[in-house]
Amino acid sequence: MSSLRLLSSTARRATASFALARRGYAEISDKLKLSLALPHQAIFSSQDVVQVNIPAESGDMGILSNHVPSIEPLRPGVVEVIENSGSQKFFVSGGFATVHPNNKLTINVIEGAPLEDFSIEAVRSGLAEANKVAAGTGSEADKLEARIEADVYEALQHALAK
Repeated sequence: MSSLRLLSSTARRATASFALARRGYAEISDKLKLSLALPHQAIFSSQDVVQVNIPAESGDMGILSNHVPSIEPLRPGVVEVIENSGSQKFFVSGGFATVHPNNKLTINVIEGAPLEDFSIEAVRSGLAEANKVAAGTGSEADKLEARIEADVYEALQHALAK
């Protein structure tokens, strides 16, 4: 029971110290520092990002400066980077977005590329092949891998249709 009181006391003190640091809203002049990286290379980096839209597992999400620190798992979809000079879109197959204090955002993905690098015909062909393998008579491991591949192709096809 004494350990429970210790935890409660510590939690009350921690809550009191958090109440002093209030979160404000993003100002127009605030920018995000973004790093979008694959395991073997960075595919985008900028110090001048206004907003980043991500395909979080919990739903699509927009991140502005002064966003509360968090870690979001990503599903296959489009990461949109908005700068004053325009926007860029990248398709990612999954990964994590980490919002750090001080307006820093890191997005680490398994696979990703600019959306314009994809051909709708190649995506449709890949989707058909993945669905064929998933419905075939191969091993359960092959079928499961093909189903995951088909899910990514479906997300990519949806992104290109917009």
